[in-house]
Amino acid sequence: MDKSLLLLVALGGVTRYYLQNFHWIGERVEVSTPINSFKRVQEGVYLYENGIDPYLGDVVHELPVILVLLVRIFNSISNFVPLLYVLIDLMTATLLYKMAQQFVRSKLTEQKFESSEYAVGTEELQVQATDMNVVPRCVILAYLFNPLSLLSCAGLTSTVFSNFLIALTLYFLVKRHLLPCIVCLALETMRNLYPIVLIAPVILVFTQRSKNTFTSSISILALFASACFAITGFNYALINSWSFLDATLGFIFFYRDLQPNIGLFWYFFTEMFEHFRTMFLITFQMNATVLYLVPLSLKLRKEPLLLATVLIALMSIFRSYPSVGDVSFYLALLPLWRRCWKFMAHNFVVFCFFVVTLSMMPALWQLWIYSGSANANFYFGTTLAFSTGQIFLVTDLLFAHVKRDFCLRNGLKVYVDGKEAKIILE
Repeated sequence: MDKSLLLLVALGGVTRYYLQNFHWIGERVEVSTPINSFKRVQEGVYLYENGIDPYLGDVVHELPVILVLLVRIFNSISNFVPLLYVLIDLMTATLLYKMAQQFVRSKLTEQKFESSEYAVGTEELQVQATDMNVVPRCVILAYLFNPLSLLSCAGLTSTVFSNFLIALTLYFLVKRHLLPCIVCLALETMRNLYPIVLIAPVILVFTQRSKNTFTSSISILALFASACFAITGFNYALINSWSFLDATLGFIFFYRDLQPNIGLFWYFFTEMFEHFRTMFLITFQMNATVLYLVPLSLKLRKEPLLLATVLIALMSIFRSYPSVGDVSFYLALLPLWRRCWKFMAHNFVVFCFFVVTLSMMPALWQLWIYSGSANANFYFGTTLAFSTGQIFLVTDLLFAHVKRDFCLRNGLKVYVDGKEAKIILE
């Protein structure tokens, strides 16, 4: 990194540290959920220190390995815990920057071998040498100064740890380091369940050069399962109890806490008749995990990182306890697909969705909870619209990728009434 970028990183850190003085941020339901709440982590630390199993109740939902690590940190540098969250978030931004550099470098290498397949006059759609500087800068700035990531870090949410682990996974993915990639993914999967879908892009990347794709895929799946079992065993050894499984993965899957959030689960299951709950619970969880996995993996098999971006976005939209910190992470990955932006048709609509809904959420929460002049329908309407805007963004990105790929190979010229006409992209 050059000096200007280091100054921006420092500015991002200072901004995060300053915002942590506003303690009400961590109490907002858009920022804090039962899964990532700092108050619940503090409760877990207190229970563990006093010899009480923190997972016997329905408060703590963090893995024992993370909880024990936080106990050591709270005991040794309790005054610097907010600074720790800032440093981890800055490390996430740095990892994304390094990952973007490696990604652009690999795309430039690929283009050298595929350039003969590209149509004449499509240079503006191809990755350029200037992207080596522009794209990583856009990625790190999109994470450092996204208001959603700032709020997530200021609220001291454990989403900061999740983003760090996923950034590590993506970094090792583009660097083609299999074992650390699998370990990071397994750890995050055992924490939040939904990242299990990222095993698909991992398999696609590490089987590209394999002679026997099926055997290599099975080997990677076996390694991933072994890592998950090893992490589970290590967590059991820390507290000598299996209660953490139900308090983490079980709590996420069975959706026991109906606290409102920016997702789609809470209102639906509040109104749900109890005898229908199991069926719709399985349906919703399938929608958040396996439903889109196979078709997207088949379509994007040549673009594993785009597949990872889309899957991260989908699990951020459809997971049971989403927060704005989850959304901020995949938004920071969008500059990787800078060459697709010319084909994205709904930028203004998506921007309006984001600005309007995120502005209305606090107002409608105030009217519902404190003023009593509104009800849950008002707040759920904004969260539904927010999810709709995100879906528009994901589908727009996918269509833009398909259009770019078509134009790269077929050119930017079309024929109208038998006469040649050029597509105007801007």
